[in-house]
Amino acid sequence: MDSQGNIAAYTGANAPTWAGDRQGKNWSAQGNILVGPQVVESMGRAFEATPGELAEKLYAALKAGDEAGGDARGKQSASMLVVRKEGGRNINNDRPIYINVDDNPQPLAELRRLLDMNFGYLYQDRTDKFLDAGQTKEAREAAEKVVHYWPQRPDGHLNLGLLEYAVNDKVGALGELSQARSLISDSSFRGQFEAAARRPAFQAILDDKEFLKQLLGE
Repeated sequence: MDSQGNIAAYTGANAPTWAGDRQGKNWSAQGNILVGPQVVESMGRAFEATPGELAEKLYAALKAGDEAGGDARGKQSASMLVVRKEGGRNINNDRPIYINVDDNPQPLAELRRLLDMNFGYLYQDRTDKFLDAGQTKEAREAAEKVVHYWPQRPDGHLNLGLLEYAVNDKVGALGELSQARSLISDSSFRGQFEAAARRPAFQAILDDKEFLKQLLGE
């Protein structure tokens, strides 16, 4: 597919069967040594039906193709690459998603784990950049994505809780901070909470004695 949306695909006459391709408005799926055309057809349907990030649409397509039979020889590896100008986490990085599973009996399950990890770091980086730019609402939205992809990591809930407070949602803040506390030992939660709250955008929470009493039980 070129930059104008034009799609071209070619399958040689000697490609191992099943070999072929299917296209839609903004996608092309192709392969060889597949169990049949239902593989690429299922991929296209899943791609079109899945909302949100391109990487999520790509993962849905890979999963659907695998569930339709996938490679006739079995499964071993999976890979995903998404490129967007300055879309990565570091300076001069145009690759927000670049993950590979080279040898695994369940490559899609491992790809999902790595994708969640990748998205967590990506949205964590975006949260910090929005916060540094004074865009608190956008930072909160990015922090919600972090928690979505990292539900068991306390730092995600901690940051989201502080951002909920910063946008005057004390109920949401208490819920997220309490969740963070449940994932951290009581002996270390207060220190981590106070260290994170020292950022200029969050310092007001340290003067809210009533809220702190609800959170810390003191």
